[in-house]
Amino acid sequence: MTTNITPNQSSPAPPVPDWEPTPPPTDLIFDDGEPLESNRHRIGMNVLIRSLQQAWSDRNDYFVGGNMFVYYSRTQARNRDFKGPDFFVVLNVEGTASRQGWVVWDEDGRYPDVIVELMSPSTKNVDIGEKKNLYESVFRTRDYFVFDPFDSNSLQGWRLDVNFRYQPLVANEQGWLWCETLGFWLGTWDGTIDRETALWLRFYDREGNLVFLPEEAEHQRAETESQRAEAESQRAEAEFQRAESERQRAESERQRAERLAARLRELGENPEDLS
Repeated sequence: MTTNITPNQSSPAPPVPDWEPTPPPTDLIFDDGEPLESNRHRIGMNVLIRSLQQAWSDRNDYFVGGNMFVYYSRTQARNRDFKGPDFFVVLNVEGTASRQGWVVWDEDGRYPDVIVELMSPSTKNVDIGEKKNLYESVFRTRDYFVFDPFDSNSLQGWRLDVNFRYQPLVANEQGWLWCETLGFWLGTWDGTIDRETALWLRFYDREGNLVFLPEEAEHQRAETESQRAEAESQRAEAEFQRAESERQRAESERQRAERLAARLRELGENPEDLS
């Protein structure tokens, strides 16, 4: 049946999604003053952020954040129910825009595509329980990972299937988990960063190469340049040695010819007659 609408009538307004408050809250809090669990958690978060920025230094179509609030509903904003993933990435957005946090209704309804939570004993149950359910059912975050920087065997991950349910990821033989959305492996790396030695959660490329931090990339460039300069020096030295050998050979040949000429003169023969 067709319903005619007269000029004095209006069609019913569409339902307002929960992520688009009307009007939007203007008193959002972006810092609750709570620090990360430990210095290692802080370093671990920055390692993920800075290495991804280094890997994608030629791209501006993504946003990466850490320990930043994600606002997604009126109820959440009203109740001050802060949700701040330790690390998250949103793809296909303007990456150079300045943001204090991620406000879904200001981002055309976009939620994080990848989230990593750095667990601790006090947050583990929430990270693999309440937060996992939220990221699965509300955020629809495609890849979700958890890792305790003080527990080398704690890495877990899930990927959203076609039914919007998380399925656990299976580790490869190195214990790494594949993040399809980013195109990187997530695995552990033993080393010292910011003067702290630990087993860090790091990105690896498809070939298994470590994704460098900016300072590591710079060191690698410097090392490569040093090796190139050394190779060039060795090539120049080899060229010099070759030229010197050729000069010495020519000198020996000249001296041999002079000795032969002198001997012929001693014998009363004209060296030019032998030419």
